[in-house]
Amino acid sequence: MLKKVRVTASVVLFALITLYFLDFAGFLPENFSVLADIQFIPALLALNIVVLIALVVLTLIFGRVYCSSICPMGIYQDIVAWFSKKARKKKRYTYSKAKTILRWSVLGATLIAFLSGFTFLLGMLDPYGAYGRFVTHLFRPAYLAGNNLLETIFTSFNNYSLYKVGIYSLGLFSMIMALVTLLVIGFLAWKNGRTYCNTICPVGTTLGFLSRFSLFKIQFADEKCNMCGLCSMKCKASCIDSKNKIVDYSRCVTCFNCIEACKRSAMRYAPVFTRSKESKPADESKRRFLLATLVTSLAAGKLIAQTVTQPSLSKRELKRQTPIAPPGALSFDHFREKCISCHLCVSKCPSHVIKPAFLEYGPGGMMQPKLYFDHGFCNYDCTVCCDICPTDALVKLTGEEKHHTQMGRVNFIIENCIVYYDETNCGACSEHCPTQAVYMVPYKGSLTIPETNPNICVGCGGCEYVCPAIPYKAIYVEGLTAHNTIEIKQEKVEEVTIDEFGF
Repeated sequence: MLKKVRVTASVVLFALITLYFLDFAGFLPENFSVLADIQFIPALLALNIVVLIALVVLTLIFGRVYCSSICPMGIYQDIVAWFSKKARKKKRYTYSKAKTILRWSVLGATLIAFLSGFTFLLGMLDPYGAYGRFVTHLFRPAYLAGNNLLETIFTSFNNYSLYKVGIYSLGLFSMIMALVTLLVIGFLAWKNGRTYCNTICPVGTTLGFLSRFSLFKIQFADEKCNMCGLCSMKCKASCIDSKNKIVDYSRCVTCFNCIEACKRSAMRYAPVFTRSKESKPADESKRRFLLATLVTSLAAGKLIAQTVTQPSLSKRELKRQTPIAPPGALSFDHFREKCISCHLCVSKCPSHVIKPAFLEYGPGGMMQPKLYFDHGFCNYDCTVCCDICPTDALVKLTGEEKHHTQMGRVNFIIENCIVYYDETNCGACSEHCPTQAVYMVPYKGSLTIPETNPNICVGCGGCEYVCPAIPYKAIYVEGLTAHNTIEIKQEKVEEVTIDEFGF
């Protein structure tokens, strides 16, 4: 019964969070972002005290329920292990000793890197962030391609209920990293179940430490157990030593497989009011280690963003010195400290302008999102990315606050402008500027040419996207290491009363 409840909850949560990443039509409302908010690392970085307390209390009462039923990476491993069992007919696990030194070394290295401002390692190892990259870079393109195929089929039967969507490249490096992570963790799960959770995952190590003191635990009923080993064979965490009747609670993910497998009802999940004899006293150094982990979100890891010149062949060489961080990023320091590169914003951006960076933020910011205006521009009224960010790397902005947030500043290269070199009318950039940071002034004869006021530019990229100059743009946005708040003077509009038709 316990296993059925666990499996049902896991499947529902896994399906919903996966669909939320895949959904391009707004089928799931934005408040489903709570599925990301309840993940451990996002809650830690966002200082979501309610979620953190809930997860800690949940672990101290029931054990590693988070790892078993809430974490999408854990459920992904269970799915792979289930297929492995079907393919190999009989899937038997064996007890193995805990890789304690490896587990704490990885957690320690992740903590040190984070406190030093190098968040790339945390982003790589965080199970939620890694799973988000799976879906965004591997599953979502396949999902969109499937939609487009069905649209073609349906349209041939005069059914127009579906519509085609664009499939864009989100960066080779991020795709390769997602694929490698998918294959490595999948291989470990295929061979040995929850190996990743109990050797590499920093969340697994942290919650594993807490679960040693949980109220409810898997226990042996000594009078019924004949040491047949069935429980150990079914334990995907390899944490049950059936010969000595010992359960390593730091690795147990509370999956209840052992209880279902036992033919003699010798395994039970029950409260323990005194520390069992097989539980060793906690090492004081580990207590300090855990404390350091829990306060990582309070640390302001400072690392100056390194920038990379992005040359582009042009009539006058264009050099975007600074990437454009999405709205709500506040500053590179804030953004790099909080972002775990889960790419939920990449998946949900309706304009498809958020893409993973490579080295634009420096080595510590690899795969963190940036704005890229090759397929669109940042809608002036859109706040989707801010609304759904689970770590507060992108703080929530109201529509009015977004209107006054300067993410970048406009730059104009007159030599590339078609008005300059082709002497033909244009003005597309000015027409698409929501703040009139780009406006037209008299040029030659009846021609007008763009002029800019970077002080009131919000960095939306509308001008850059629509610029028709080929092969190189005449206008572009330069990012800012810290977003500014700008004041835009509103023109007074006289109210005109019309008593009759104008003609």
